[in-house]
Amino acid sequence: MAIISMFYGIIISLYFLDKKRHKLPHIHVKYQEHEAVVQIPDGKTCR
Repeated sequence: MAIISMFYGIIISLYFLDKKRHKLPHIHVKYQEHEAVVQIPDGKTCR
């Protein structure tokens, strides 16, 4: 997983070259024990 950005303790990362587990384009956003997964095309939350 590649880290795209880190600021104020928030880590934004992206999976690439992993089409078996991650079919839709999305980013992972982590802050402490919290995590959100956001689809890129429409911005809807996956979890």
